[in-house]
Amino acid sequence: MKKKDPSPTGKLVTESPSYYDNLEKMSTGELLRGINEEDKTVPLAVEKAIPMIERLVNAIVPKMEEGGRLFYIGAGTSGRLGIVDASECPPTYGVPYGLVIGLIAGGDAAIRQAVEFAEDDYNQAWKDLSEHHIASQDVLIGIAASGRTPYVIGGLRDAQQHGILTGCITCNTHSEVAKFADYPIEVVVGPEFVTGSTRMKSGTAQKLILNMISTTVMIRLGRVRGNKMVDMQLTNTKLVKRGVNMIMAELDVDEDDARELLEKYGSVRQAIDSTR
Repeated sequence: MKKKDPSPTGKLVTESPSYYDNLEKMSTGELLRGINEEDKTVPLAVEKAIPMIERLVNAIVPKMEEGGRLFYIGAGTSGRLGIVDASECPPTYGVPYGLVIGLIAGGDAAIRQAVEFAEDDYNQAWKDLSEHHIASQDVLIGIAASGRTPYVIGGLRDAQQHGILTGCITCNTHSEVAKFADYPIEVVVGPEFVTGSTRMKSGTAQKLILNMISTTVMIRLGRVRGNKMVDMQLTNTKLVKRGVNMIMAELDVDEDDARELLEKYGSVRQAIDSTR
């Protein structure tokens, strides 16, 4: 049953008690509907953060136009979400691997299994970033639902000290990570359905914002034409078919001709441009 006014624990909204209680006594349907009701609030919270997201994107684009890279750092769910977003940029937009880089506390092993206390080291993020030779032309975004993850705080702190532009995505206001972010994004989604389980609403909000950032940046960098992913990597049958359909629609040719062009040029963009 939903409670009206949960009393907050400390000052962190992400740790506040759920609006719902006695979850173990609920039916499956009640649980699913409760989770869904909470999930509905996330896009509205993200909408309020659009001005903050816009400022960060507008700062990222010129850096990347001049050859800079985009880094994400995080721990646990936040780190995994950054890695997912970074890993999807090359196949979707045809950019080189290493242009968008996601790092997680505990290293790659932490992608699948939690590495105990890895997030508690204030100095490790900079060591991880240094392995990629992060420099002043790059941008670093720290992702931390709580806003108090030492790995992320330390990485942002050290990046600022080295003259690197920083941003953050957090689900609490007045957080520590925001203090070290030139462009903080604070998206407050309220208490989680299961108290403190920030892989739920907070994670959804972070995923939405990461999608918004990377998609908008890639569009601004010219990696979309019209509404098509003309630079996508043709790595499977589905994507080849999508590429053929794009060429057919753009050039008004039949499937055989479109496929021939795609096979010849290996790129939707180049296939289309070859006839102009």
